[in-house]
Amino acid sequence: QSSMKQELLGEIKQLDRKMGGRMDKLEEQVKDVKVSLTTRIDKLGKQLAYVEDDTPTREEFDGLDRRLTRIEPKIALVG
Repeated sequence: QSSMKQELLGEIKQLDRKMGGRMDKLEEQVKDVKVSLTTRIDKLGKQLAYVEDDTPTREEFDGLDRRLTRIEPKIALVG
C-alpha cells in the first residue's frame, strides 16, 4: 500500500505541475481578452457620447422644421 500511495502521490504532483502551467496561461489569456474588451467598450462609449453631443435637442429640431417650411417655396421657385 505504501508504494502504491507513493506512486499515486507522484502522479498527482506531476499532474498538478502540468495543470498549474496551463492555468497560468489561461489566466493570462483571460486577462488579455478583458483588457481588449474594456478598451473597445471605452472607445464605443466615447463615440456614442460624441454622437449624442451632436444630435439636436427637441427645440432645435422643431426650429429646423419651421425653417424648412419657410425655405421650401423659395427653393421650388429657383429650381
